[in-house]
Amino acid sequence: MRDTENMEAEIEFDDGEEPSFSDPEDFVDDISDEELLGDVLREKPLEADGIDSVIVVDNVPQVGPDRLEKLKNVIHKIFSKFGKITNEFYPDADGKTKGYIFLEYSAPSHAHEAVKNADGYKLDKQHTFRVNLFTDFDKYMSICDEWETPEKQPFKDFGNLRHWLEDPDCRDQYSVIYDSGERTGIFASDVKEPIEIEERARWTETYVRWSPKGTYLATFHQRGIALWGGEKFKQIQRFSHQGVQLIDFSPCERYVVTFSPLMDTKDDPQAIIIWDVLTGQKKRGFHCESSAHWPIFKWSPDGKFFARMTQDTLSIYETPSMGLLDKKSLKINGIKDFSWSPGDNIIAFWVPEDKDIPARVTLMQLPSRNEIRVRNLFNVVDCKLHWQKNGDYLCVKVDRTPKGTQGVVTNFEIFRMREKQVPVDVVEMKGKKRWILRPYIAISCFLLSLMSSDFSACLTESIIAFAWEPNGSKFAVLHGEAPRINSSFYHVKNNGKIDLIKMFDKQQANSIFWSPQGQFLVLAGLRSMNGALAFVDTSDCTMMNIAEHYMASDVEWDPTGRYVVTSVSWWSHKVDNAFWLWTFQGRLLQKNNKERFCQLLWRPRPPSLLTQEQIKLIKKDLKKYSKIFEQKDRLSQSKASKELVDKRRTMMEEYRQYRERATAMYHEQRPLRLELRGGVDTDDLDSNVDDWEEETIEFFINEEIIPIGDL
Repeated sequence: MRDTENMEAEIEFDDGEEPSFSDPEDFVDDISDEELLGDVLREKPLEADGIDSVIVVDNVPQVGPDRLEKLKNVIHKIFSKFGKITNEFYPDADGKTKGYIFLEYSAPSHAHEAVKNADGYKLDKQHTFRVNLFTDFDKYMSICDEWETPEKQPFKDFGNLRHWLEDPDCRDQYSVIYDSGERTGIFASDVKEPIEIEERARWTETYVRWSPKGTYLATFHQRGIALWGGEKFKQIQRFSHQGVQLIDFSPCERYVVTFSPLMDTKDDPQAIIIWDVLTGQKKRGFHCESSAHWPIFKWSPDGKFFARMTQDTLSIYETPSMGLLDKKSLKINGIKDFSWSPGDNIIAFWVPEDKDIPARVTLMQLPSRNEIRVRNLFNVVDCKLHWQKNGDYLCVKVDRTPKGTQGVVTNFEIFRMREKQVPVDVVEMKGKKRWILRPYIAISCFLLSLMSSDFSACLTESIIAFAWEPNGSKFAVLHGEAPRINSSFYHVKNNGKIDLIKMFDKQQANSIFWSPQGQFLVLAGLRSMNGALAFVDTSDCTMMNIAEHYMASDVEWDPTGRYVVTSVSWWSHKVDNAFWLWTFQGRLLQKNNKERFCQLLWRPRPPSLLTQEQIKLIKKDLKKYSKIFEQKDRLSQSKASKELVDKRRTMMEEYRQYRERATAMYHEQRPLRLELRGGVDTDDLDSNVDDWEEETIEFFINEEIIPIGDL
């Protein structure tokens, strides 16, 4: 305050004179702009701001002012699909555009999406776009002229990833989750009892999945997915995806798709991620509103394409670019469902009726997009697509409501995929008419009789299950209403006919499980039907055995079709949790009771490397191998005999090794024997067999007394 008063006293203002605020001549300004205007300068735009969102598009048509507006509309229509465009710049010279443009998006992720999907876009015959990020130019300009050798990465040896196929006894493996998910084990299947291969606590947090060829075991964790393999099940790869719930492998095992409901943003899609299994790198992310129909993406049999269906759109992507095939989706109004052929790059899809346009099923060849067959259908309520395992046949289950009738009529449209022009056969599931009269609605019936002379309604048997024979031309159908459920077996013949082979009535079944090799199947009444089982040989349609696994929830065939497992999962039923092992003929081999057993999955086998000719030759000469197999079967009939044989083999091997060591020592000591015996070779003195004497020795083994009664 005193300094302020002195300052005021020194300053004298003349009336009417402006005060001077200038610095003295010797004043030195030592305060920086950062101290005075730090908050303002921090918000100052930088020269490089926004360039991450800028793309450069080359090979754009060179046009004059009269066609520029039309060009801008076309460019905006193509590139606005990837995000909001905030700025456009079309350089020009001599009255025409230069053939390249700059587009700025609202977010860098939109620019990356545009580069990924629009690069290579064919506008017309003369113009194919080349799209790059603006920041890539600086990256390419700063590349050193001298090439540096990349650092060599150490090789990670995970062991033999197909080791289980070399098992001398051809045992298949399966995974088991028990103790309410706390423990997971890998076992080799054996007739007597499972052989434990690996067992770990808290190996997974939910469940496990095998890859299609059995190479990898996938485990689920809160932070993502881990893949395991090799003889000791080492961790081979991991994918970070928070809250992952579902996965799916490509048929070639090169890619894995993960889904999480937790992570997803508008600018950076994270709900569905496609990963490269070998490198662990993220290939692409997608948005997903619902996972009710998993898998969202369906793969072609060779893993080169995958497809997704949205409203009125079928999007087909190609690998390894993960971009749209031909840079555009298929516009299919009203598309309801689609499915890939398991044997060829063919997609089948169906579209419902629209006013006067009938419903249709279409078969499309890819990548050419040629429609190889179209089938029109009328009065359609619903369709289901069922492919045979090899892609030889396609069955379309069609539910109709014929005019003038009540209820739904079902028939099967069978497409013969290997024949010219893909002919279609129809199998009708005929229903029965019956009177619908009840005492308590007699008055209503009387009133109805005034308006109609018929109380009958065409009621058809509902279709409960349908399944193709995996390696054959037969299919099975469960139809009817409990307790009168019928199982029918049909054969698709080469002469253009489909014959009903056999029908079993009054079956307790709601599921069909074919052996992977065909011919044999299990009709199972799971969960509410108390686990009724029927083992059927479809070569002559005989019922080999009828059994029951009370409250069974799952049925799993082994890859060879020799054994089948039925199980009661703790996830669906809290008591009697166990899995039972059966032969394909329905003979029970094992009852394995695991505390709070949850899941059993057989390890898949890769396709055989043998040709069809080689397989036929093996079947022809099977009798040559049968003796070896029968001998092994006899040795494995009892656990005691197996242990005895193993013990004898061990003793024989020990004796052979001892004899080799003794013989080697005997030859090494020969010079020493000659020296001790004055040069006389005594090794052959006892070799004269004429001087040998034979002596027979008898000794008591046991005594058995057999009573013969009174004589």
